[in-house]
Amino acid sequence: VQLQASGGGLVQAGGSLRLSCVASGRIFAIYNMGWYRQAPGRQRELVADITSGGTTNYADFVKGRFTISRDDVKNTVLLQMNSLKPEDTAVYYCNADIMGTYSGRGYFWGQGTQVTVSS
Repeated sequence: VQLQASGGGLVQAGGSLRLSCVASGRIFAIYNMGWYRQAPGRQRELVADITSGGTTNYADFVKGRFTISRDDVKNTVLLQMNSLKPEDTAVYYCNADIMGTYSGRGYFWGQGTQVTVSS
């Protein structure tokens, strides 16, 4: 099982980006999926997550600007980021709680995608 994140890049303040993360491998079920970020010199922090039932949770600093969604047919979690601010600059990581077909259940991380917001 692995996660592959994409969609980062350089954008001006006020702009938008959409991050995508696809889970692949021998997957039996995917439970919670989420996005975290880590800025230089700071700890990794939760941005948003979504349960298998579609319940979402957002960090206060992104409420009203970011939207998390998932496509269970495609094993994908998306993060639509609008009204981006320079302080959103970080490496963004996807995370998922996955039951593998043969490997048991565990938390998996994507490789990270850089988001840079210029002022």
